Amino acid sequence: MTTAPPSAAEGDEVVPDVITPFAMGPSWTKNEAGDYIQPEFTLGHHVWRWAERNLQQGAGRPWRYTSEQIRILFWWYAIDPETGDFTYRDAVLQRLKGWGKDPFGATLSAAEFVGPCRWKGRVAKPGEIRGVPTGQPIGEAHPEAWVQIAAVSKDQTRNTMIIFGSLFTKEAKAEYGIEVGKEIVYAHKGLSRIEAVTSSPRSLEGGRTTFTLLNETHHWIESNQGHEMAATIERNATKSADGSARTFAITNAFEPGEDSVAEQTRDAYEAAEAGRAEDTGILYDSLEAPPEAKLTKPWLEKVLLAVRGDSVWLNIPRIIKSILDVRNPPSRSRRFWFNQIAAAEDAWMARYEWDACKRDDLHLEDGDEIVLFFDGSKSDDATGLAACRMSDGLVSTLGVWQKPPNWPAPDTPGYVPFQVPREDVDGVVVNAFARFKVLAFFADPGSGKDDDGEMYWDVFLDRWGQTFAKKLLLRAVTAGPRAHAVRWDMRDRRNQETFTDAVKRTREDVLQRTLVHDGHKVMRTHVINARRRTNAWGITIGKEHRESARKIDLAVCMVGARMLRRLVLNSPKNQKRSTVRGKGRVVVLR
Repeated sequence: MTTAPPSAAEGDEVVPDVITPFAMGPSWTKNEAGDYIQPEFTLGHHVWRWAERNLQQGAGRPWRYTSEQIRILFWWYAIDPETGDFTYRDAVLQRLKGWGKDPFGATLSAAEFVGPCRWKGRVAKPGEIRGVPTGQPIGEAHPEAWVQIAAVSKDQTRNTMIIFGSLFTKEAKAEYGIEVGKEIVYAHKGLSRIEAVTSSPRSLEGGRTTFTLLNETHHWIESNQGHEMAATIERNATKSADGSARTFAITNAFEPGEDSVAEQTRDAYEAAEAGRAEDTGILYDSLEAPPEAKLTKPWLEKVLLAVRGDSVWLNIPRIIKSILDVRNPPSRSRRFWFNQIAAAEDAWMARYEWDACKRDDLHLEDGDEIVLFFDGSKSDDATGLAACRMSDGLVSTLGVWQKPPNWPAPDTPGYVPFQVPREDVDGVVVNAFARFKVLAFFADPGSGKDDDGEMYWDVFLDRWGQTFAKKLLLRAVTAGPRAHAVRWDMRDRRNQETFTDAVKRTREDVLQRTLVHDGHKVMRTHVINARRRTNAWGITIGKEHRESARKIDLAVCMVGARMLRRLVLNSPKNQKRSTVRGKGRVVVLR
């Protein structure tokens, strides 16, 4: 298939000279000198040198890790020198198609099978083990290693299992007594083994596995028992006798909305990063195209060279032809070749679209003129407060309150339902008015009620309205029996129409990169969670379904704050104020 030449507009595109990929994981962290940071204490040195001596890339070709793979190896085998525990409990390696995830996973499985995968409790002396620096831990093999290659289909496990036939050198096979079969590999006369397992959670229950490689977890969904299988594997690893059994997942970018195990793990990792959940020790390593990357010919080669990392064997011209082939939808190309998590079919905003508007150098400063939007809830949904700066439209999160992930279940003895702490929220609102010059403040009360049957937020909305009304340039409801300085009920049909228009404008602002935000992680999650919903006035936003635990309240606050900024800029009072400011101050001499 021949590809048509780029259009004039496309040919005139300005592409950066250097494409910087979005990198996730400690293996990409650098120090001030620009060098990659390594863990101070890791078995990775020993595993690395062991692999080079005992593994091969085909007959007679010693195995060689790339620099990128070595860094991942070091962090995966990082150890706490005080306790001897591994730093990371689980890992996810997310890369573009063809990077070499299966061969890399096979080498990890081989090391866990017969290699120095457990700390002996002592460190290397000068020159003791070739390639292991002095002071680094010395490993030993697990005496009864039970390694599983897990997937939801035999075809997936086969991708890794066939590698073992040629992976071990003749010397290694002889030394460890390795016998390679199609679905099981034995060593030490059957004491150690590698086996392929597929979707049969009941048969997996209770296994004493020492290491599990989870293959292509973007395919692990509820309908093929992927969820139950992942849960069973996690339980087996948790109850391991020595507490050192772990899991390592390899995956492509997942399809949002499928609720795959890959998606669940990414959500859990990002929740911990945002402080909304406990950090349970997930090593997540991903190299993705930057948010602004386009699927146009001028961009493709530079983006692919950046995203491939050290996988120099990838055929870039061939991949470019695949991306430009009109039979391949853009979302698929972004997932497989840009390693980007494309948006769900009904998503309001793609991750990369929102991320492209992030500005690390912009922050709210005391005295800034801002507008505030508040979305209230009692318990089920989140409560949020967002600000938008008048000068440049910067969106910033001032507060978010939602039920912690570890909140006790209703059947727990002494259970107390979660309620948003209104006094804490009140303190943040009062502080915002003290720090900034607030020109408008709209607050949606939500539908929750307190123990007395009164609207949960009404008493605070009234207090805010009475306290701050004189400072506001714009009032929420200007006339009639419901006149109020800040109360702006989104259930009102007129307000729904206004908000729907704001959703449309905000989406346009993001696509045109005229919206800027400070990268708040919870707001990012809420924006990504938002789904397109149709009402009488067009496209608005909502949760994926009514009972969904994926919150969107900060996305509502963000849209509301952008809406308020526009209303203030167009208000007669603001225009009059601007005119007066433009004329300067008149000084009367007496």
